[in-house]
Amino acid sequence: MSFKVYQINPELKDVMPQEIIDLEEKSTFNNPKRGVMDLPFYKELIEEHSLCAGCPEAAALRYIMASLPNPEDTIIVNSTGCTSLVFPHIAMHTVHSLFGNQNAVASGIKRVLEYRYPDRVKDVVVLAGDGATVDIGLDCTLQSFFRQERITTICFDNEVYANTGGQESGMTPKGHVFKMAPKGKQFEKVPMWQLAIDSGCKYVARLTVSSPKRVESVIKKAVYVARYLGPTYVHLYTPCILEIGLNSDQGLEEMRARDKERFEFFEYITPEAQEVIDRVKAEGLL
Repeated sequence: MSFKVYQINPELKDVMPQEIIDLEEKSTFNNPKRGVMDLPFYKELIEEHSLCAGCPEAAALRYIMASLPNPEDTIIVNSTGCTSLVFPHIAMHTVHSLFGNQNAVASGIKRVLEYRYPDRVKDVVVLAGDGATVDIGLDCTLQSFFRQERITTICFDNEVYANTGGQESGMTPKGHVFKMAPKGKQFEKVPMWQLAIDSGCKYVARLTVSSPKRVESVIKKAVYVARYLGPTYVHLYTPCILEIGLNSDQGLEEMRARDKERFEFFEYITPEAQEVIDRVKAEGLL
């Protein structure tokens, strides 16, 4: 892989918007100590992306990309859904999978990279919505955990199939009503974080993206543990403000409210994962 993954044709540079030029010239590559505090000074995501105004997923993506310890040698595998709309607007290697099989694709990519580059760190991160991770793709997700694939899986849980009109998903809380689920959800929300623990993940976290520094800490822990040990899972609440009837400026307020209840911060760390985290902290990388 190369630092030139995102490079503007020199002949077109004089007609490119400044934000696109900044994406090439101000990304925080080659800095393992990068983090969310760099966001005001560097570029991770073009402002004119395709997500809705005020969408918490946009904030989550910025925090995640600013927190990856090795972005120039990281592949993000994404799936159909709202998250897939934003990947053309970042300066990183991405692979778009079919809906639900992102963990299977990521497993193959990780194994090939380990074979092709045995002496070089190559991180693989899955980033998909709750529909792809827990509903359509649950089998592929869990099987990658069972096989102990050394990849990080990040689920953007907006608790609804927002990209296709507002159907309930397995992650929708019981009783919630959407325009395409007028009678309300009939069964409880799937506790995916517990399934991840039971399926062998070495590190698991559940949180909202209301605290950038907490997101940074969780993402770095998850990537480092996956790099050295095995599967890790991060469950992020990124509400679809449109589907739950909020204005574009109310996403943060919604997440802070859920911080104290359904998405109270939860972290599971195996003893061997804690050893990795302690070692990385001692190296000044956490």
